[in-house]
Parts: sequence; C-alpha cells; structure tokens
Amino acid sequence: MLSPNNTTDVPTAFIFIRIPELETLHIWISIPFCLLYLMALIGNSILLLLVRTEQSLREPQFYFLAMLALTDLGLSLSTLPTVLGTFWIGGHQIGLDACLAQMFFIHTLSSVESGILVTMAFDRLVAICSPLSYSQILTNRAICCLGGAAFIRGAVLLAPLPLFLKNFSFCRDNILSHSYCYYPDLLTLACGDITFSSAYGLVFVLCTFAVDALFIIVSYLKILTTVLRLGASDRGLRSMQTCACHLCTVLIFYLPLISLAVMHRYSHGTPPLLFATMSNAYLLLTPLLNPLVYSLKSRQIQAALQRRLWVQRVTAGE
Repeated sequence: MLSPNNTTDVPTAFIFIRIPELETLHIWISIPFCLLYLMALIGNSILLLLVRTEQSLREPQFYFLAMLALTDLGLSLSTLPTVLGTFWIGGHQIGLDACLAQMFFIHTLSSVESGILVTMAFDRLVAICSPLSYSQILTNRAICCLGGAAFIRGAVLLAPLPLFLKNFSFCRDNILSHSYCYYPDLLTLACGDITFSSAYGLVFVLCTFAVDALFIIVSYLKILTTVLRLGASDRGLRSMQTCACHLCTVLIFYLPLISLAVMHRYSHGTPPLLFATMSNAYLLLTPLLNPLVYSLKSRQIQAALQRRLWVQRVTAGE
C-alpha cells in the first residue's frame, strides 16, 4: 500500500474505519451487528417467500413489497463483507476497483429503493382515490415497468460516478470514514478539481431522492384529502391503516439518508462517534425494520405467515 500522503499515484487500497472511541469493544460490537444482518436477511427472505407462495398476497402492493425486500437484501449483502470484516479484522482494506463496485451497488440500490417507495405511494394513491380503476391501472405489465424504471434510473444515473473517481488521484489519507465505500467520502480524498463530480453528485440526489420525496409528499396530501372527505367511515379507517406501513418505511429510509448526507456536506465538526452511528444506521435500519413493520402492521402478511407456520408444523408432525 502506498503512503497515506502520496500525491502522484492512486493508492492500492483504502482502509475502513471502525467506531471511534470504542476500539476495545469492537469484537463485542460485532456480535449485535451479525445478529442485525442475520435478522435483515431472514426477514426479507421470508417476505419474498410469502409473496411468491401465498395466493392471498398476489396483489400489486405486495409485489412492490417484494421488490423492496429484494432491494434490501441487495443492500445488506453489498455491505456485509466489509462491515463485519472491519470489526473482526481491524484495519480492513479494500482495493480501488472493489471499492468503486461496492459504492455503485450501494448508491444504485438506495436509488432503486427510493423509486420503489414512490411506486408504493402511487399504489396507495390509486387504491384510495380511484379504487374502481385500481385493477385497470396497476396491471402486471405496469408493475414490471415501474419496477424496471426504478432500477434503470438508478443504474444509469450512477454509472458515471465510478468513472469520475477512477480518473482521480488520491493525495490525502486513504482512510475512509465508514466501514463501506460511500461516494462523498471517496470524493473528499480525491486530488484535483472535484467541482464537476461534486455537482453531478448533487444533481443525482436532486433528480432521485428529492424528486421522489416530493412525489410521496404530494401523493399523501392527496390521500389525506380523500380520507378526510370519507370521514370516520370504515373505508376511511382502513385506508389510513394501509398507509401506515408505507409511511413508516418512508421515514425509516429517508431520515438516516438525509442525516448522513447533511453531515457529509455541511457538518465537518460532527463527533466521530455520531458520524459512525449514523453511517451504520443508514444501511442497517432499513433492511432490518421494513420486514418487521410490515409483519406487525399488515394483517394479510400476518395471516399468510401463520398459515405457512401451520403448514410447516403439520408437515413436521406427519
């Protein structure tokens, strides 16, 4: 590995940082991290299995939920090796190409998840505001197009970012601020004029997360207006219950994302412990909590899970 302050060559490796001020406890901290990853992988896999096998879940809202679970699985698997390796090994290293690949998958999947949250908001908007046209609007073809558009948008807009970084030299310390590769973090280590790359990253955020958040807000304002017109009827109450899961998911996704982005761009004096905590929450909370939220709030998923467990017990008893 090249010296940290080399000003001419690209370093052969970056070093991940662990949680500052807690170095002596990293082995113990790795245990809950392993459990959190395991719960996220199992929870999202169960959701995918239920949507695939249960006839009662063959509805557009659950197809979108399956896309969300698949994206969460991808996020977890893309960060698991480096996060756990950092806690177990210590000064865990990663090559530039591998780091850029991980960065691409993390940011692309985050963009895809944001897009899927928009499609879920659209699903609720149609279901509540135009229930008679629901099956005509959200056909299987439309669902596939919406999911494919979310993926293509993320992949196409993210593709230039690794190319930008590939052409830079890195003349600062090659120590990353997180236990995974994050674009703003890598950009701060680059030499030369990073104005265009930084501006493109900002444009990407505005064209994806900002636009998606705006659409979700507008959708739920329209939903709220419709529900208020319905008053305290059974349909109005059911409508609010169906939106509760999605609203929780939106908050779980956007709050850590916005907090981490703000800290990177504006709060250079942020305590390292808070910085590390928010960076891990950004990629751990969403895959972990989404299955729990839907399992606790959705009666259809609860019923499907109970049927599946009953079948397993009966099969085991035979």
